[in-house]
Amino acid sequence: MVAIGNLRHRPARRLVQLYAGLTLYGVSMALMIRSGLGLDPWDVFHQGVARRTGLSFGTVTIAVGALVLLLWIPLRQRPGLGTVSNVLVIGLVVDATLALLPGDAPLAARAALLVVGIVANGAATALYLGARLGPGPRDGLMTGYVARRPGRSVRLVRTVIEVTVLALGWLLGGTVGVGTVAYALAIGPLTQLFLPPFTVDAQPAGSGPVEVGAAGPRPAGP
Repeated sequence: MVAIGNLRHRPARRLVQLYAGLTLYGVSMALMIRSGLGLDPWDVFHQGVARRTGLSFGTVTIAVGALVLLLWIPLRQRPGLGTVSNVLVIGLVVDATLALLPGDAPLAARAALLVVGIVANGAATALYLGARLGPGPRDGLMTGYVARRPGRSVRLVRTVIEVTVLALGWLLGGTVGVGTVAYALAIGPLTQLFLPPFTVDAQPAGSGPVEVGAAGPRPAGP
């Protein structure tokens, strides 16, 4: 069951911000793909699976997100509206954007696509996390696992999962390169930079403390 009760305060602002963030996230993924200079770990995996199966990148993103969401069940995690929307919207947007972006651009143009894609990804992450309507399925899996296994750090669990999917994606033919390293170094600081102005107060003043979001400032992927 999707948790939507926390949408009572400032719903219009939060819904617009959520879907703007998810749309921008899909566009940023397409920019990094077209750069051909390397992707983040989860997208290396998505690309590898897409190349092996013949499915579109967006279709694989949606399918993997749905499968990861099923793993929330034994962790007793409840997805938010943002979580379910994350699974569907990003995959549709990335496929639509890829259809519009030409391939085989000169190296300088590809480098520009990579830089713009990474910066846009940081802003997009802050937008959808700041709406406080639920983390992405991959982030929720990590934080849910840590909550059920006291003593395990989010950083350790994140690292293990990301290294695993990166290795699998590379073996399947996903693109690992300078963009992969650049993303790993830049996405945390960028998200931290954009998050404060985009974080919406999810409850009226005086109604009690609110957690910013379980996903934390550095996303694992869509």
